[in-house]
Amino acid sequence: MIYFDNAATTRASEQVAEKVTEMLCHNFGNPASVNKLGLQVEKEIKKTTEILSRGIHCKINEIYYTSGGTEGDNWAIFGTAEGYQRQGKHLITTKIEHPAVKKPMETLEQKGYDITWLSVDKKGKIDLEELKQSIRKDTILVSIILINNETGVIQDVEKIGKIIKQQNENTLFHVDAVQAFGKYAIDVEKMNIDLLTMSAHKINGPKGVGMLYKRQGLKVKPYILGGGQQQGQRSGTENGAGVAGLGVAADICFQNMKKNQQTIFDVKRTLAEGILNGIADVQINGDTLEQSSPYVLNVTFKGLRSEVLLHALESKDIFVSAGSACDSKKKVGSPVLTAMGLPFNEIEGAVRFSFCQYNTVEEAQECVKQLKEIVPFLRKYNR
Repeated sequence: MIYFDNAATTRASEQVAEKVTEMLCHNFGNPASVNKLGLQVEKEIKKTTEILSRGIHCKINEIYYTSGGTEGDNWAIFGTAEGYQRQGKHLITTKIEHPAVKKPMETLEQKGYDITWLSVDKKGKIDLEELKQSIRKDTILVSIILINNETGVIQDVEKIGKIIKQQNENTLFHVDAVQAFGKYAIDVEKMNIDLLTMSAHKINGPKGVGMLYKRQGLKVKPYILGGGQQQGQRSGTENGAGVAGLGVAADICFQNMKKNQQTIFDVKRTLAEGILNGIADVQINGDTLEQSSPYVLNVTFKGLRSEVLLHALESKDIFVSAGSACDSKKKVGSPVLTAMGLPFNEIEGAVRFSFCQYNTVEEAQECVKQLKEIVPFLRKYNR
């Protein structure tokens, strides 16, 4: 099997699986309990918190555990809207956000909030001058995806953070780092980030657990109410097994970040060059190979529908995606590629290949080999 759909989810590493199993079967206490089992789980959670805080350069009391990226994004957006509505009701985001940001913004818009949707160029980059001109006295939040889940395009969040604080020091900056965390160096202090979300299952960790970094002192309201866990900010019994697994996965990523970037770029380059040199009428969507994330490659195969190619590859035990896993089952063109100005006939043939540290150059070569046979065959019968 060749699994090139790692932006959708990743398989857990053996170390993560071992840790989660240990926690579920042996170290299964409630971290809120004062007994020995509870204290052991609390210790594991603190260990993960220390790993995450070191990784993004924040304080340990600024880390909160969630069920994943969607909850984190919703909390950041709705919590800010509620907590800062007296200061203003203007928020800024982009036209290429994940649905976990886009849908909450649309909901706020329906409730009377003013949302500015920043455009992007043909590479998928926002216009920093447009951002600068969009920030107002009543702007309470700017939410930007760091690495796009469909194209791998990287936004310059350090420049973005600087612009935001120069224009309005009271405007909060939220970064969706679901596709960037553990893969791209993040420093929340240097980047002026106030809120940041991630999800464990994107970095070979368990599903159902994620993290929201929330800068100390913010008035962002809690999203889930109940027993007052996590400093009263996120109620519900902490997922000890999931959090411990997240810690193991994050630690591995942080220790191997540079090595993984080079290894995975070699896989991406092999696949991209093989496709461009061996198959007619194809194009890479987004920024250049070198300037975009090594973990994601978006390719249009002109004259084909992506779902047809996707299933043809699946028959060869090669797994890819037709875009965001949260959108791919909907019969609509990609909003991300649409925002980048691609015509529908190019969007409908777009396929996302996404990688992790377990992928190899040999897998990329085999994928190219299969594509060189499959694509001409499908085009022949698609006329």
